Amino acid sequence: MPDARINLPGAVPRGKPFEVRIVLRRPMETGYRTDESGKSIPRNVIRTFACRYDGEVVFAARLSSGIAANPYLRFFVTARESGQLTFEWVDDNGVQGSDNASVSVV
Repeated sequence: MPDARINLPGAVPRGKPFEVRIVLRRPMETGYRTDESGKSIPRNVIRTFACRYDGEVVFAARLSSGIAANPYLRFFVTARESGQLTFEWVDDNGVQGSDNASVSVV
């Protein structure tokens, strides 16, 4: 299963902003739940997220314990030229995830 569900427009006019929507599909723990034996389940949430457009960071966020499981992020990027959006994130345990999508500029 892919790490993320990414939604981009089919084609974007050069110089215009376009909407990026992404759902990061992964299990997360708040640190407030306990297992069957009553021991605390350690917190594990996504801490950092970044989006790169052909290698240049165009959006970055630091997330905290208030973030939901399978977080939904929405932001805008200005279309320069056809290229690649790369999405990267890291959780509390240092586990990294990534995905990418192509942008077609007309």
